[in-house]
Amino acid sequence: MKNVLFVCSQNKLRSPTAEQVFANWPGIETSSAGTNNDAENPLSNELVEWADIIFVMERAHRTKLQAKYRAAMKGVRLVCLDIPDDYQFMDPGLVELLKAKVPRHL
Repeated sequence: MKNVLFVCSQNKLRSPTAEQVFANWPGIETSSAGTNNDAENPLSNELVEWADIIFVMERAHRTKLQAKYRAAMKGVRLVCLDIPDDYQFMDPGLVELLKAKVPRHL
């Protein structure tokens, strides 16, 4: 079983959508978090250490993650999806993008 963490800024739209879209994907456990301190579920050392693969939505998220959680990221695969903050929760366009970009990394 692989632990997959999806990360955006606020953990309100993109990463919770991704978590839900892949929640029933075989062989993985999903969770999501946000890089901002006021995120719905703020990113933590525990979450980073839990993850085998972390998908970030933007390069800025990757930069924050690498700066703040470098020690916790040992052996963690980090993938940037380059998905801008232009979508609502479960937006069909966002779901389509996620289904096009994520599976090849799983």
